[in-house]
Amino acid sequence: MTTQTESTPKATPVSPLKRFLPPIIAAALVAALGVGLLRGNGGQVGGPLVGKAAPAFALQTLDGGTISLASLKGRPVVLNFWASWCLPCRDEAPILRDLSEKQTATGLAVVGVVFSDKNLKAVRAFTQEYALAYPSLLDPNLNTSIAYGVSGVPETFFIDKEGMVRGYDQGGLTPERLQAGLGKIGVVN
Repeated sequence: MTTQTESTPKATPVSPLKRFLPPIIAAALVAALGVGLLRGNGGQVGGPLVGKAAPAFALQTLDGGTISLASLKGRPVVLNFWASWCLPCRDEAPILRDLSEKQTATGLAVVGVVFSDKNLKAVRAFTQEYALAYPSLLDPNLNTSIAYGVSGVPETFFIDKEGMVRGYDQGGLTPERLQAGLGKIGVVN
């Protein structure tokens, strides 16, 4: 009777570089993607609506009233899409609040549109925390957001007195970027 013993091959040690490099690369790619999604493109870009008529809307305010783009005809409009869970929205809220304090009944109109935020308690808390006096409109079916091509927040559209989109900003306004957008609709701040 012969017994045969199986020889087990010895494990070749894997270098630390080969072991840790793939997870490090994957983590770096995920981090870069996350930063890109959170920051947006970080500025003014053309956007598909620039130079075209702003899509019409009629949306309910947090107070139960209705505001339409048609009701703002003849006034330059800063239309900002935001959400209570959006961190860059928190950074730009004071800038928009300060701008809205300078609006008049026949001049500049600042209007917010709540994007994909079902928590009305959080929306109201956000407007109170930042003392937002300009109207925030509810877009429950996202029809207006879709019409404007909003893919994330914050996104801001600068609409001139004739109802044409003249500027677009994504990723959170700074005072400089706000001034650039206002300039495109003939508003000197």
